[in-house]
Amino acid sequence: MNKDLINSLAWGGGILVLALAASLARNLGFIDQETTIRIVLGATGLMIASFGNRIPKTFAPSNCARKAQRVTAWSMVLSGLVYAGAFVFAPTIMTAVVVGCGAVLLGMAVTFGYCLSPRNRAKAA
Repeated sequence: MNKDLINSLAWGGGILVLALAASLARNLGFIDQETTIRIVLGATGLMIASFGNRIPKTFAPSNCARKAQRVTAWSMVLSGLVYAGAFVFAPTIMTAVVVGCGAVLLGMAVTFGYCLSPRNRAKAA
């Protein structure tokens, strides 16, 4: 199997195990439902950051593609960490959802904006 596929399956399986363990702890009365949600969605943010960290380690055929990979990696890592941090530190779940999803959307916008900017500069030249 491909190393990236194994890593992705490990993250997916890990989050499933974490969700089941948090659900069991909630059913046994150790934690409440809000804490369960925060644990699972915080781990999802860490997964986004991990995937962003792996992006520059993949093959890119040109210098322009490597630059786009670096910008994408930075935006994914930072937005994933903000997403995870929002679920750890935000006072309410709704605030965490708005801040976390906003950070991920902003990271995607930065990536798309950067990828479209060289195309616009090339058309202008």
